[in-house]
Amino acid sequence: MKSGDRVALASVAQQNEVNAQRTGMKKSFGALLIFAGAILLLNIPVARAQQSSEAPPSGNAQNGKKLFNTVGCYECHGRQGQGATQTGAARIGPPQLSFEGFQSYVRKPTNQMPPYTSKAISDGDLADIYAYLKSIPMPPKGKDIPLLNK
Repeated sequence: MKSGDRVALASVAQQNEVNAQRTGMKKSFGALLIFAGAILLLNIPVARAQQSSEAPPSGNAQNGKKLFNTVGCYECHGRQGQGATQTGAARIGPPQLSFEGFQSYVRKPTNQMPPYTSKAISDGDLADIYAYLKSIPMPPKGKDIPLLNK
């Protein structure tokens, strides 16, 4: 074997070793990414559960009722938050959403509802409105209304 061939073989062997190291590092890095992703995915439900278990901010239901009427919420959602087919507004009393979900929807709604920024309704006022809506009892179920069961 000529010395040039030995150098070429050594160079090829060296390159193969470098490629093997890179492949090993890529596999290790890929495994690390998968592990990190799994940890993040497992922690998301825990974080959400901790957020949703937090009590909503204490609001003043009497002030919330006054605000509900003066801000104009009743115009679409009705005086008791029952919603209306004429306006397409959904039932919001009592709310089925957490305060965070309610606040998020009021700030960035979908469909026809206009957005209410914190300049229009402060977070404190929104907490009062939420407290008012939470104070409204659920309507009776159809099976519990005698006239409907005749």
